[in-house]
Amino acid sequence: MLAGLFSFRGRYRILHLSWFAFFLTFVCWFNFAPFATTIQKDLHLAPDQVKVLLICNLALTIPARIIIGMLLDRFGPRVTFSSILMFAVVPCLATALSQDFNHLVWSRLLMGIVGAGFVVGIRMVSEWFPPKEIGIAEGIYGGWGNFGAFAAEFALPSIGVATAFLAGGANNWRLAIALSGVIAAIYGFIYFNNVQDTPPGKAYRRPKRSGGMEVTTSKSFWAMCLSNFGLIFALGLLAWRLAQPKLHFLNTTQMFITWGLLAALFAFQTYKAWQVNWEVITGIKTYSPAERYQFRQVALLEMCYVVTFGSELAAVSMLPAFFEHTFNLNHVTAGMIAASYPFLNLVSRPSGGLISDKLGSRKWTMTVIAAGVGVGYLLAHNINSSWPLVLAIAVTMFSAYFAQAGCGSTYGIVPLIKKEITGQISGNVGAYGNFGGVIFLTIFSLTDAPTLFITMGIAALICSSLCGFFLKEPKGSFASHHEGEEAEVAVPSRSILLDPRQN
Repeated sequence: MLAGLFSFRGRYRILHLSWFAFFLTFVCWFNFAPFATTIQKDLHLAPDQVKVLLICNLALTIPARIIIGMLLDRFGPRVTFSSILMFAVVPCLATALSQDFNHLVWSRLLMGIVGAGFVVGIRMVSEWFPPKEIGIAEGIYGGWGNFGAFAAEFALPSIGVATAFLAGGANNWRLAIALSGVIAAIYGFIYFNNVQDTPPGKAYRRPKRSGGMEVTTSKSFWAMCLSNFGLIFALGLLAWRLAQPKLHFLNTTQMFITWGLLAALFAFQTYKAWQVNWEVITGIKTYSPAERYQFRQVALLEMCYVVTFGSELAAVSMLPAFFEHTFNLNHVTAGMIAASYPFLNLVSRPSGGLISDKLGSRKWTMTVIAAGVGVGYLLAHNINSSWPLVLAIAVTMFSAYFAQAGCGSTYGIVPLIKKEITGQISGNVGAYGNFGGVIFLTIFSLTDAPTLFITMGIAALICSSLCGFFLKEPKGSFASHHEGEEAEVAVPSRSILLDPRQN
């Protein structure tokens, strides 16, 4: 795997094109945080309004990751990823043209859809790499793509300062944000014309039914419903936060209407899932042991992603302002220092996946790394202005490594649960990362940074304990082929051989 990594042929070409697509979606998704204090001054926003905008940036990614997961399993990653990249220009331009808090809320809500692009590449990479290499392949995809958060925090402020002469001497944050969307849209066309969903001779496996995730036992159905409710709850929490008097965005009546719409969405989602799975629920259909998977395993991976990627989202969103205010730095310097957190994605996510591949146990890799996340954040909660800046950065990097390695090890397991619904499982797990981000940033908006760090640390230690007791090693974790694929590759259809893009 590592020997061919720096080639641009075959499956490595698909990997590189896909991680860069993910990279650009993250540049767009995180293009607000580096300019948070500048935009606050320009548009006369209250501190609470800035904190809520950081939450809005994550909110619609929750349902979007689930919906995109379904579209991905049905239409394939080539079409789905290209569409997301082209759409990115819309919320980027909307943010760049915003004149007040309300405009920014709507633009950042739409930006959450772009943040859902991550799940697409998970399925794409799993189609091109075997289980024994899935950890490092998904880690490289996730880690190098997540580096887009660093690029946003490091490069965009520099662009804003360098082009200040075009804005009368002021930081040109509008141009920097708009430019990120234009570049993503252009790359969407490039991606569409240069990738295929599967290698030649391999069929793209789709779920038998669409509209909801397939489960294989009645208990799993009810567990899935509970999981879906958690995501709806996170959106309801955001509506409550937007209804606070200081924000002047939603009034009490509008908040209750939003809650009613979310309840209707949950009912509809449950009904569609029932339509897909009613035969299993009523006992008419029974899956063989080889075809079954436990949704409990999906739920555990969801929690892993809450404490790894969810905490990363919260940290990346609040660290620029945290360093600026704690150490009395200017916003460009603070943004560059805070970028040390996402910078580690280059090595931390791939290393988490590589350790998962090489250690021989994906379960215990996840358990140990989650414990490291907890220790890192418990250390970080003590950071204050009396600390040497270098030590504060070192603790931040320590926390970053384990959180991001945990993301890599989580997605070293996700594609091995059930292949034909990998997109939907990825979407659900990914959505819970955003759930974690919303919950943690809501806690931050109501309290302070030390409380946020200690909350994330305790949650990670609890997650580690649950993984140690209840997470199971996936079947075929280190096989040379995904289950049931050898026959498909050995007897390819003529149409696939003639035109791989038809998948």
